Amino acid sequence: QLQLVESGGGLVQPGGSLRLSCTASGYTQYSYAIGWFRQAPGKGRAWVACISGRGGSTNYADSVKGRFTISKDNAKNTVFLQMNSLKPEDTAIYSCAAGWDCSRARSDYDRWGQGTQVTVSS
Repeated sequence: QLQLVESGGGLVQPGGSLRLSCTASGYTQYSYAIGWFRQAPGKGRAWVACISGRGGSTNYADSVKGRFTISKDNAKNTVFLQMNSLKPEDTAIYSCAAGWDCSRARSDYDRWGQGTQVTVSS
């Protein structure tokens, strides 16, 4: 069974950077698409970005476009989310999820990680 583990969260000042990692283990033979989602306090889970399993095409939410970059290292079964120019409104629990297509819809993802906290504050 595929399992996902996120890491790299923490506390950062506005304007700073963080790199999140999502490492897959278990049933990794297929090229899954990976999506990043975030949930801020008192809000629903929102899609952030995704990368396709084959070809590596990417897509971003308008709120992070130009600041966040999603990439992957197939040899390490790891997807990264590089977050630059962070803002207080980026504060949330960030979770990665695996699915068959790069999609904005939570329902298109079958496996989810536990999440990692990102706090942007001075």
